Amino acid sequence: MLIDRRAFAASLGLLGIGWRAAHGRPNMPRIGILLVENREPFASEFRAGLQEAGYSEGRNILLEFRSAGGKLAALGDLAAELVHLDVDILVASETPAVAAAKRATTTIPIVMAPAGDPLGTGLVESLAHPGGNVTGLSAATAELAGKSLDLIREILPAIQRIAALADPSNPFSKSFLKQIHLSSAALRLDIAVVNVRSMNELQSAFPGMLRDHAEAVVVQPTLPRAPVIELALKYRLPSVSGNRAFADQGGLMSYAGSLADRYRNAASYVDRILQGTKPADLPVRQPVKFELVVNQKTARTLGLTLPQSLLARADEVIE
Repeated sequence: MLIDRRAFAASLGLLGIGWRAAHGRPNMPRIGILLVENREPFASEFRAGLQEAGYSEGRNILLEFRSAGGKLAALGDLAAELVHLDVDILVASETPAVAAAKRATTTIPIVMAPAGDPLGTGLVESLAHPGGNVTGLSAATAELAGKSLDLIREILPAIQRIAALADPSNPFSKSFLKQIHLSSAALRLDIAVVNVRSMNELQSAFPGMLRDHAEAVVVQPTLPRAPVIELALKYRLPSVSGNRAFADQGGLMSYAGSLADRYRNAASYVDRILQGTKPADLPVRQPVKFELVVNQKTARTLGLTLPQSLLARADEVIE
């Protein structure tokens, strides 16, 4: 029998029963949310997705937010804290958060919102049949890393050497660097891989890029944005990453799947799981909407004149 999602969600709030009651848990469902950095824009977009599915925070669903504030080492403890709260579903945004959630529990359903290359990093068994307790959305950021090289070449046609800033402690870095090397070979670009595992290593990485004659940097999306952007501006290196927030916060460009689209779609997975579908039976969804965001203010700071063709294609130009 088909269930009307809005009627189902409404019944949770009006009757005070539903998914948790069916499992011997009398209160409304509690969703744990694990974030690498800031709560916004995730929170507002995710709440909008929940509202579209018939949920209202405090009326028929509860949300528990935890953010690592860019400190990846804190994610494990935060994930364990959410598990200890006995949440019904864990929603984790970005690969390190999803990996931390997966280490924390093998029974609570986990929704990726999103994760980069979940198959290559071992978060799921396959995209069509995830298996286990993890499903959700793929960011496809590894595949898009190569596109970043195209964008840099468009701005700097004579460029020869680009740094790739990566965090080897994150399993996503393997896929990220693989795609960059594949694209650099086609474009005949030299790549200087710069691995950073700590803030101290990050501070020394940028002067090292200049000594290595790098003329721009492609940044692994899961690295802490604020210090990376600050250092890229200080050392006057054009920077590109596969996360919309990177350009919003002062990076030169970002090219990625629409974050708003993916954050909202995470709510549909929560809805399906609350209705009884197992995560293992929910295929991982790939992004279908992509955004090119260009920070014109940063370009001027770096003394760059961006091609009109690039500006015309951009989904948003930050002035």
